[in-house]
Amino acid sequence: MRIVIIGNGIAGTNAARHIRKNSEHEIIMVSEETLRPFSRTALMYVYMGHVKQENTEMYEDWFWEKNRINRVQSKVLSVDTAGKSLQLSNGNTLTYDALVIATGSKSNKFGWPGQDAKGVQGLYHLQDLEGMERYSPGLQHAVIVGGGLIGIEMAEMFHSRHIPVTFLVREKSFWDLVLPAEESAMINRHIHEHGIDLRLETELKEIQTDADGRANAVITNKDEKIACGFVGLTVGVSPNIDFLKDSGIEIQRGVLVDEHLRTSVPDVYAIGDCAQLRQPQPGRRPIEAIWYTGRMMGQTVARTICGQTTEYIPRLWFNSAKFLDIEYQVYGDIPGRTPEGITSLYWEHPNGKKAIRINYETESKTVTGFNLMGIRYRHEVCEKWLLGKTKLEEVLQNLSLANFDPEFFDAYESALVQQYNQLNNTNLTVKSKRNLNLVTRFLQRS
Repeated sequence: MRIVIIGNGIAGTNAARHIRKNSEHEIIMVSEETLRPFSRTALMYVYMGHVKQENTEMYEDWFWEKNRINRVQSKVLSVDTAGKSLQLSNGNTLTYDALVIATGSKSNKFGWPGQDAKGVQGLYHLQDLEGMERYSPGLQHAVIVGGGLIGIEMAEMFHSRHIPVTFLVREKSFWDLVLPAEESAMINRHIHEHGIDLRLETELKEIQTDADGRANAVITNKDEKIACGFVGLTVGVSPNIDFLKDSGIEIQRGVLVDEHLRTSVPDVYAIGDCAQLRQPQPGRRPIEAIWYTGRMMGQTVARTICGQTTEYIPRLWFNSAKFLDIEYQVYGDIPGRTPEGITSLYWEHPNGKKAIRINYETESKTVTGFNLMGIRYRHEVCEKWLLGKTKLEEVLQNLSLANFDPEFFDAYESALVQQYNQLNNTNLTVKSKRNLNLVTRFLQRS
């Protein structure tokens, strides 16, 4: 059987790997971007000089040859599901017995005048990194539009080369649809402290160009003109599925899939950022464009294709990022606005760069989520507490088990517990833990 995978990101690559582990099927991965799958989250570190591009590649060339995973660099123009074939931009037609769509996302555009000018782009593909490199020499000023994770990554990239940045964010506070108010305010301060010109409640109206068609200024919704030689459009991403519009595969915002990641057409599957679950698990979104869900989908669809029909069941919600030099982790449910019936215990360090938040059900005291800023907790420990519906006071007394910072770093669990004691007239203490064996034994307990 010939299995064709469109896309070679984390989802497509994991699908190929696990299909090979479970079968002798012919595997072909098609990607317009590159023949060598790489870690997309590492693009910023290539620009900043922390790693070389070859160090971001998932596997060396011998891996693909050894595992008989063929790679084709070309764009898929269309899919003929009746004839089970793909039309490629190199002029070839590629047939398949089973097709996996793993084409990821594309940067959003919203019809702004000048949005297709030279020096205007997002940050998602390898070609976007190449574009930033091309326009950076001699760049006097950059404007970034959109206040999410990709936007702050791009701001940090330019900042690392001492290129001044203006950051346009339409919301009242950075990423305040996701971050609670205190954490959002922390990032606002941190952006300003790094000398980045953060403009809140400010939107892009128009991009102006010079005689060569390159961006040279933006006009905001406040009719302010900001001179610049580069405009980063980072107002989110959407599934990269335009080539499927005449395929007969049912799509909405993404490619619609069932619990086994099957599309509306037999022998066609979709995974990763471009897949939209018809019936997502309670509390989960239909499209989740994050690394670990793409990896899980790739592994799941591989088992189904190889005859072990498997339901896609995502693990506990988790995400991590870095806001300049403040690390961020979230486990479980921490919405930007605390819902009714949930209480939020929040502690912030006096330096304004570290914070711990624990959400819990007000009545039952069951812990529902952790938010960490500048402090790292162990994934396995937080996951066990959340899946086990552990009560808040038990978590507080054992918080040191979760601490993932090195041995001689300061620990802040006692400060959080002290705050809880003051608010609730209790006398809890944190049990000491500076021994990895204690964590191991905790995780092994049923």
